[in-house]
Amino acid sequence: MRYFIELSYNGKAYHGWQIQPNAISVQEVLEKSLSTLLKEPITTMGAGRTDAGVHAKQLFAHFNTEVSFNIPKIIYKLNSFLPEDISIQNIFRVKADVHARFHATSREYLYRIALEKNPFNTEQAFLLKPKLDIEKLHEATKILLNYKDFQCFSKSNTDVKTYNCNIMKAEWQIVKNELQFTIKADRFIRNMVRAIVGTLINIGIGKIEVETLHDIIKSKNRSEAGFSVPAHALYLTAIEYPETIKLNFE
Repeated sequence: MRYFIELSYNGKAYHGWQIQPNAISVQEVLEKSLSTLLKEPITTMGAGRTDAGVHAKQLFAHFNTEVSFNIPKIIYKLNSFLPEDISIQNIFRVKADVHARFHATSREYLYRIALEKNPFNTEQAFLLKPKLDIEKLHEATKILLNYKDFQCFSKSNTDVKTYNCNIMKAEWQIVKNELQFTIKADRFIRNMVRAIVGTLINIGIGKIEVETLHDIIKSKNRSEAGFSVPAHALYLTAIEYPETIKLNFE
């Protein structure tokens, strides 16, 4: 039987979602907890991978087991067993061929930029001292929607078959004392969001012109794009699945 598990986590203490040979990961902690409670080895497959220090407000993963369990009870036990920085929201059964990664139709990320110093916000948002031109940010962000190949924003030595991503939404909003960037796409390549934000910041502070973004994207060269913003202000906020699959959730 296959189950989906919905979780959230603060990524500060972890070397990303995926299991690493010499570093602690969210996946490793989750699998150990599930294996202990279900009394059999459990492996999970996440809907995506977050880098070291990146947070997830919503992540789905699937796992297989023939062990029968009471879902509300196992959620309660998992939340009691797991560290405080990982929380389980839901577990539900799906068809045997439903895949947390391949059946996901979109992922959405949020990046938070603090516009003023706040000692209670240092671990949640990136404090940026230079003033940003909001209009230039809006103009440049619209350019992203005209492209599919985002190799210029990919981390070097990334083992992927394609750098194509369908960006469905990309926008900036001022929320209280923060400037927040939201981006939604069918998929993301490694480091893509952080590199996009860094490049847009360079445009916002006047380091590069808005129209230069066309040349950067067409270059397919990571060195042409901007810096990668810090991981601690990046959040995976939502993952969507087709309605036909959701109807099978129990």
